[in-house]
Amino acid sequence: AEGLKSLAAGLALGIAAFGAAFGQGRATAAAMESIGRNPNSADRIFTPLVLGLALMEALALYPWVIAFLKM
Repeated sequence: AEGLKSLAAGLALGIAAFGAAFGQGRATAAAMESIGRNPNSADRIFTPLVLGLALMEALALYPWVIAFLKM
């Protein structure tokens, strides 16, 4: 049972890291494309982009914390 817990924790971490990295890549690419089309909008795009990236990163850290608490 202990081995299955470790396997599940590793799998959860991997899936969460992949999802967060994929989401961050898409969000950053969209922001850079938007800034490329309209450079004057960079100031208005920066704050929501950073906030969104921070929230995505937090979603990747939750499984990490849960995995360590369950072990």
